[in-house]
Amino acid sequence: MADPRVHPATAAPPTSSSSTATSSENSTQNPRPPNPPPSNPVPPPATYVVQLPREQIFRYPPPENTRKFEARTRRSCCCRCCCFTFCLLLLLIVAAALSAGVLYLVFRFKSPKYALTSMSIKGVNLTSDSAISPGFDVSIRAENPNGKVGIYYLKDSAVDVLYDNVKLSDGVLPAFYQPRKNVTVLETSLTETNVALEAAVRRTLRNAQNQRKVPLVVNVKAPVKIKVGSAKTWEITVKVKCDVVVDALNERAKIVSNDCDYSVRLW
Repeated sequence: MADPRVHPATAAPPTSSSSTATSSENSTQNPRPPNPPPSNPVPPPATYVVQLPREQIFRYPPPENTRKFEARTRRSCCCRCCCFTFCLLLLLIVAAALSAGVLYLVFRFKSPKYALTSMSIKGVNLTSDSAISPGFDVSIRAENPNGKVGIYYLKDSAVDVLYDNVKLSDGVLPAFYQPRKNVTVLETSLTETNVALEAAVRRTLRNAQNQRKVPLVVNVKAPVKIKVGSAKTWEITVKVKCDVVVDALNERAKIVSNDCDYSVRLW
């Protein structure tokens, strides 16, 4: 006959509170160590601000920029100088052209005329090989054909006599004022000392004298001012070149032919 008793089911043994308390107590007494830090820590990204004085930024550019700036500055200065010089020359040319136009249109300016009228020569001895000291007494005829214009011949003029590009003597013209419609004969003495002539020059000069045709060149350079009414122009340089042929190299020399040309430099 079966046993009518009911047996209870087998249950898990309950967790002892004392065990739990013991575990908690062990955890408190022996805590778990934290994770170790990495061996090469990576720093966080950072932003740096560099401050420079303002004058250093503007006054001290990089070397390559400095060279470029200096080269550009030099080119700019050269261009400005060239432009200024060109403009000044152009202005002078325009002023001279206007002045010449006014003189011609208003006063009907006529060019002065020059001629060599006489020449007396001394001190030219071609019989020996020694140096010579020639002297020339020259008369120059200057004509002012203008009816309303006077001419001031200033000091610091120059006159010289040449043969075959060899200067034989030199001197100056007297300073004077030539009124309108006037003819003036200027007389001047030209001298030079110890002029050494080469053998070839001496020989050709002797042959020319024997043929009674000695070609000489007389150059005149004179600063002048033109007077128009009560006003005067700036200083103008007049250059005269006379190709002269004389029959002898002595005091009784006579002019065989005479051809004078002149040019004017306005500044």
